[in-house]
Amino acid sequence: MAQVQNKKSGVDKFLSVVERIGNALPHPATLFAGFALLVVILSWVASQFDMAVVHPGTGQTVTPVNLLSAEGLHMILTRMVTNFTDFAPLGTVLVSLLGIGIAEGTGLIGTVLRLVVLASPKRLLTFVIVFAGVLSNTASEVGYVLLVPLAAVIFLAAGRHPLAGLAAAFAGVSGGYSANLLLGTIDPLLAGLSTEAARIIDPTYMVNPAANYYFMFVSTFIVAGLGTWVTEKIVIPRLGEYEGEEKPESIDRLNTQEKRGLLYATIAVLLMTAFILGGLLPENGYLRDPETGGILNSPFMSGIVAFIFILSAVAGIAYGIGARTIKNDSDVMRGMSKSMETLGSYIVLVFFAAQFVAYFNWTNLGLILAINGADTLKTLGLSGIPLMIMFILVSASINMIMGSASAKWAIMAPVFIPMFMLLGYTPEFTQTAYRIGDSVTNIISPMMSYFALIVAFIQRYDKKAGIGTVISTMLPYSIVFLIGWITLFIIWILLGLPVGPGAELYMP
Repeated sequence: MAQVQNKKSGVDKFLSVVERIGNALPHPATLFAGFALLVVILSWVASQFDMAVVHPGTGQTVTPVNLLSAEGLHMILTRMVTNFTDFAPLGTVLVSLLGIGIAEGTGLIGTVLRLVVLASPKRLLTFVIVFAGVLSNTASEVGYVLLVPLAAVIFLAAGRHPLAGLAAAFAGVSGGYSANLLLGTIDPLLAGLSTEAARIIDPTYMVNPAANYYFMFVSTFIVAGLGTWVTEKIVIPRLGEYEGEEKPESIDRLNTQEKRGLLYATIAVLLMTAFILGGLLPENGYLRDPETGGILNSPFMSGIVAFIFILSAVAGIAYGIGARTIKNDSDVMRGMSKSMETLGSYIVLVFFAAQFVAYFNWTNLGLILAINGADTLKTLGLSGIPLMIMFILVSASINMIMGSASAKWAIMAPVFIPMFMLLGYTPEFTQTAYRIGDSVTNIISPMMSYFALIVAFIQRYDKKAGIGTVISTMLPYSIVFLIGWITLFIIWILLGLPVGPGAELYMP
């Protein structure tokens, strides 16, 4: 036991250094404001030197644009508002969360998670909890707030160590952040950032929110299986028997109103599904591309965010009517308003991120870095699998000091997506590699938004627990997820499979 404690003390020492470094960083919005200012200064520095490059696609000479000039000042002042309002991720996230806010506010999401976990056989309990954690990513923070503590309660009620259940749920919710059977708010957010970055090379390029769906779908079962194995073979034996003060609680079954609400929601979802299939299955379906009859560039794919909103809203309202959790339209609007209340800091962050991205594009620094970086990588001979594995590891490392997936991608995408496009790799492929690296270290990163909340949940069952407890418990998941996901990624590359609808691995 003493050896285990020493190991925890060692982890605590290491993490205290990481925590101090992370706490020394300013607020993410301040970081972006600083980056925007830095880009302005660098644009002046770059303009003083001969940093011209030749665009490999057009053959045109690209030179840095100085923003510390009269013309640059005019651009900064006159486009500040449109930089913000036209920023691709903003509208998609806001619209998606409006619908999900209704589903969450009426209680639909919480009830579905309870039903999935409670209805599972005891021998499949761990798998179901990890699997439910992955699926909960569709509704953003719901998994952290609802499923993680609920999993601990369920494990304790089943006579198992509650921290094992908590770890399994946390691994699914956060470690499986880039795996799902459904699209969530993060998908249009990252796609919007990737689109902005891809347009440095191709002004017409569009990254669809479903760009990684095929890879995400398969990853869901890989992550659930690996998470179950780690929980059963590593975490549970290490934790042993629970000897804490918490007593098992009875998990309430769904009451009559909740069952009726689920029935109403199911009917609503089936009707919506029939509507969607009716527009996609016929060759001249009303949701297909009117000109080509295809699905890839159809109104359905372009309007996937609208469908997330409508489906979530319709299902949530149907559940609320059946379960009687909503009495009038004010209750519906209240759910939407509540989801918007949580976005105050996000909107502030987006304002500064949008300025940074715009300045970066105006200066041509991203394009110059991409062309020079691509030439360097070609010289080093890095390509294909070794290149992508290195990029995954870089993303995973950065995640340890900067928790926000969108904030990191807003910084990395303008550099790496154009660079990899010039090496022949699609933005969708690059985004997939980034999402793997970003996910695997979420569960051991003190900078992750909900890390402090997880520590608080653990302390309910172990008063002496701290950051070291969380890290030592979750580190096996992080390592196994990284190995498993990279293995899947390599197989994907060797088979040459698209990562999503119309999202091939290589540029034409």
